[in-house]
Amino acid sequence: MSFDWSYFFSLFKDKDFWAATWTVVSLSISAWVISIVVGFLLALARQQKHWLPQTFARSYIWFFRSLPLLVLLIFVYNLPQAVPSTSIILSNPYWSGLIALVLSESAYIAEIHRGGLLSIPKGQYEAGKALGLRYAVLQYKIIIPQAIRVALPALANEFISIVKLTSLVSVVSLTEILLVGQRLYTENFLVMETMCAVAIYYILVVTIFDTALKRFEVWLDLSKRTRRPAVDPALYALATTPVISEDSSTTALRYALEAKDLHKAFNNIEVLGRVNLAVKPGEVISIIGPSGSGKTTFIRLLNGMDKVDSGEVWLNDQSFIKLQRNGPGKETFYENTALSQQIGMVFQGFNLFPHLTVLENLLLAPTWHKLGDASQRKHNAAMILHKVGMLDHANKYPHQLSGGQQQRVAIARALMMKPRIMLFDEPTSALDPEKVAEVLQVIEQLAREGITMLIVTHEMKFAFSISDRVVFMEQGRIVCDDSPERLRQGDNPRIKQFLKDISFD
Repeated sequence: MSFDWSYFFSLFKDKDFWAATWTVVSLSISAWVISIVVGFLLALARQQKHWLPQTFARSYIWFFRSLPLLVLLIFVYNLPQAVPSTSIILSNPYWSGLIALVLSESAYIAEIHRGGLLSIPKGQYEAGKALGLRYAVLQYKIIIPQAIRVALPALANEFISIVKLTSLVSVVSLTEILLVGQRLYTENFLVMETMCAVAIYYILVVTIFDTALKRFEVWLDLSKRTRRPAVDPALYALATTPVISEDSSTTALRYALEAKDLHKAFNNIEVLGRVNLAVKPGEVISIIGPSGSGKTTFIRLLNGMDKVDSGEVWLNDQSFIKLQRNGPGKETFYENTALSQQIGMVFQGFNLFPHLTVLENLLLAPTWHKLGDASQRKHNAAMILHKVGMLDHANKYPHQLSGGQQQRVAIARALMMKPRIMLFDEPTSALDPEKVAEVLQVIEQLAREGITMLIVTHEMKFAFSISDRVVFMEQGRIVCDDSPERLRQGDNPRIKQFLKDISFD
């Protein structure tokens, strides 16, 4: 039997085929987009600590991944027999097919999204929290863009699967590509010619959208952007234009920060035991000690990154963090979020938002907190970038910067919130030795400006030269809290041993 080439080529002029192709395209895109949204909500619910949303998400994913799509299609299309009121929508094959596809694909896409969410470093969440961003803003502006970028290859693959799965919708009499082909070859018995045309229509749809999605993926890949964008000349003018300073005096305060009996244990192992510390406005305090002494845990408790097991933190003479007891055995972690913007945090690992430029990193939180109008925020950003020596790099992405430059941007981002106290968690430990100096110079400049600071550091010479007080910690407790001179000249044998190999000349 010969292949009828004339008939085969005529099928590409068939209006029914092209109408069916449009049906497949619209059905696939609609199902894919809706499933991406529903799947992301399921992925978020799966990660919740509360049992109710987590159980619902787990049950949904388990059930619809277990149920064959063909069975689901037949069930949805025939549901009006049991529930007549649904016939308004479900009697239409297109809507029945769309709903069935969304129900099924959302379960698969939820797991793709969960993989994307799990790939986002914990530091991104912590950076958002340190900037006072609420959960919804944190997800929308920071987590979702990064998670979608990670999940995009798998999501594109799932789109291709949806295109092919639309062939099953013919079971509910929706006129899609396969159904048109079946009708034709039952009339003329030219099965091979017709099915070859059907295959090419599907390949055409998949190829077009696969190419578009791959180009979109390349466009989103910021790591391939090496060109240095030009900085708006107006930024340079703003950086050197003085602004009317706001009165943020804290001289009337008793303490800028006060830790009272802070205690923390992990897996029943105590890492911080009843620590007390009072910081006066304008003081610079360095926290030193051997690794594992509880320094980082202590500073993370001060701004709520970790939850205290007991104790309380006061900020600007107001209760900031504490554990409220609501009855025997019932405790609630309390944080006065209205004060959270007054305490800035600079992390060891920078934690810049990789999908935003330097300038966008600085403007994100102030914009959402509505700190001044847009021009004021841009003015402030230009001045702070100029202060830390990063104005020339305003339009670069974090991956285009060195480690020292990234840390200076992280400091600038924290300063944008106009905090009254700055916390530094080993700001130079992730840097090459040659990059340490440029970060320390920025911190020294802030100290000269009278900003209250707590610095966890292993840079002993820097700590003793910049600090009003040096706190030595070991085994989760403060061993000594004194001025740099007295600490060096003291007779505590443990501190002498710790400092014996350090040259302060």
